[in-house]
Amino acid sequence: MSDQVHTGPVTARFRYCPACGAPVHASPPVTCRVCGTQHWRNAKPCAGGLVTRDGRLLLIRRAIQPWLGCWDIPGGFCDPDEHPVDTVVREVREEVGLEVHVTGMVGIWLDTYGDGDPADPPDATLNCYYHAVATDGRSPVVDPREASEAAWFAAEALPEALAFPDHARQVLEVWRDTVGSDRPRTTPPSRPS
Repeated sequence: MSDQVHTGPVTARFRYCPACGAPVHASPPVTCRVCGTQHWRNAKPCAGGLVTRDGRLLLIRRAIQPWLGCWDIPGGFCDPDEHPVDTVVREVREEVGLEVHVTGMVGIWLDTYGDGDPADPPDATLNCYYHAVATDGRSPVVDPREASEAAWFAAEALPEALAFPDHARQVLEVWRDTVGSDRPRTTPPSRPS
C-alpha cells in the first residue's frame, strides 16, 4: 500500500474560526480562543468503486482539477456519517448514472488531494476501494460537472494517464491480480447500527 502523503510544511492558516467566526490566525491543530472549538488537519475519508462488467473495469475521465483529463476510478469524499460502501454506491450513481452492488474490499491507501500551494497545502486523504458490479446493462452516462467520458477497460489494457497515480497504479494492480484469480474477495465491513 502507498504511504505517499504530503510531507512539506503545513503553512495553511485559519483566518477565522469556521465554528464562530472569531479571528484565529493559526495553523491546525488549533483551538479557537473564543468558542473552544478544536480544528485539526485530519485525513479526509474517500471511497472508490472498481466497477466491473464482463471482466472489464469502468473508469471516468476527470472534467475537474486536480488531474483534469486523466482517467480515474469513480468515487469521492465520504459525507459525514456515511459508510464508505454507501459513498461508492452514491458516487457511481452521481458520476455515471449506474447502480452498483459492492462485493468486497480491495484495500486502503493514503494520498493527497489538491495542488500543494504553500498557502493552501493539499488535504490528506484516506482512500477506501471496493470491488463492485453494475446491476444492470445500461451504459454509463457521465455528469459533465465531474467527467468528460466513461469507458470500460480490459485488465490488460488499462490507460496510462491516471489521476492520483501515487496510489491509483497500486489499486489497479491489486484489482488486476484479483480479477483473474480464484482468491476470495473480502466482504464489505458491516455498518455500525
